[in-house]
Amino acid sequence: MSLLLQIGGVLQISLRSLWLHRLRSMLTMLGIIFGVSSVIAMLAIGEGASRQAQAQIARLGSTNIILKTLKPPQQTASDTTQQSLIQYGLTYDDAERFRDTIPNAQVVVPSKVISHKAYYRNRVLGVEIVGTVPWYPELAPIQLQRGRFLETNDMYYTLNVCVIDRDASDSLFVVDDPIGLDIKIGGDYYRIVGVVSETKTEQNEDDQLSTQMASSSSGTNGKVYMPITTLKSRFGEVLMQFSGTTGMVGERVELSEITVKVPTIEDVLPIRDLLEGMLKRFHKQQDYQVIVPLELLRQAIRTKRIFSIVLGSIAAISLLVGGIGIMNIMLATVSERTREIGIRRALGAKKRDIVIQFLSETLLLTLTGGLFGMALGAVIPIAVTVFGNMPTVITSQAMFLSFGISGAVGLTFGLYPAVTAANMDPIESLRHE
Repeated sequence: MSLLLQIGGVLQISLRSLWLHRLRSMLTMLGIIFGVSSVIAMLAIGEGASRQAQAQIARLGSTNIILKTLKPPQQTASDTTQQSLIQYGLTYDDAERFRDTIPNAQVVVPSKVISHKAYYRNRVLGVEIVGTVPWYPELAPIQLQRGRFLETNDMYYTLNVCVIDRDASDSLFVVDDPIGLDIKIGGDYYRIVGVVSETKTEQNEDDQLSTQMASSSSGTNGKVYMPITTLKSRFGEVLMQFSGTTGMVGERVELSEITVKVPTIEDVLPIRDLLEGMLKRFHKQQDYQVIVPLELLRQAIRTKRIFSIVLGSIAAISLLVGGIGIMNIMLATVSERTREIGIRRALGAKKRDIVIQFLSETLLLTLTGGLFGMALGAVIPIAVTVFGNMPTVITSQAMFLSFGISGAVGLTFGLYPAVTAANMDPIESLRHE
């Protein structure tokens, strides 16, 4: 009980002293308030950006290996003038070799992507046609909204059926139900059997904007999925392009992408090395790219750590400046209260009592500033999300860390003024005017 009374008395004296100079106390707390709020806000922005990147990579699949066709650089002008047909990229043979050589590969998904125009009545839409297999949704970040996806019979009998995404559905079929209707692509009609959404998670406005910019740059605003056999039969594998120096040049690409899914995360890197070895053996040029989402995910985690350290260090500078300001004010307070210190020492107060008194005042300043800073730090990320369209995540660790730092700043920068006050000569203090 006596200890509680003693603590209460110390706090009462500290509050009275700070209230007598409340304007100075508020100005002193500003450094801590801004420091704590900047720590929380920067960590929230860094955490939000990191989680967004990790979510995008995770949608690709942590146990997937993605191989993409990559157009190799043309060697010389004389070589290209002699070539009327350039062949590069992944092939059906590659997909078969992967399936036959890697027994523990669960799914091998080949796909071919071309751009075209889709027609429905008087509406025209630039679309990206994805020729693929019925088990494509097992690996791709899409989910079925209505109808069905492609089936084995569709691919086996080369049927003119397709599945469209929500963007194509909204653009071509404003009022009509697209299921069972036909769209015209090239010279053929294709029956719509299903509608899918692009991702299993909701995109934020930045993702939607980037998707729209990418679509507009390629002239496409939607996707159409059809059996890969149908795409090959109806559109072929050769794309003719006009070059000012060589005239018409054909490009033959069999597959745009092959996705391989392995059973466990431990198998990803060994199978990646095996796939790269097979590709190097059967491809004379570097016309492919191997993407491992697991490596991207680990890199994103490492980047997040570095990002958090950098942002936290920058914000900690604000706390350091605030701590220096508190030390400066407390030293000035000690100088102003020299006679009070002498009187207390003369009445029997020990050095320990003086140290506790001034430390308690400093801690009251910093901890109160820390509470205000936490409140402001919670508001700033919300404002950034609302007005800046940036994802932010406020974690409890960031809140406790920033509040703990504010208390540590109070102890660190308040100790020297407190010790200075305690070491004053009582006789000289009483003579001070």
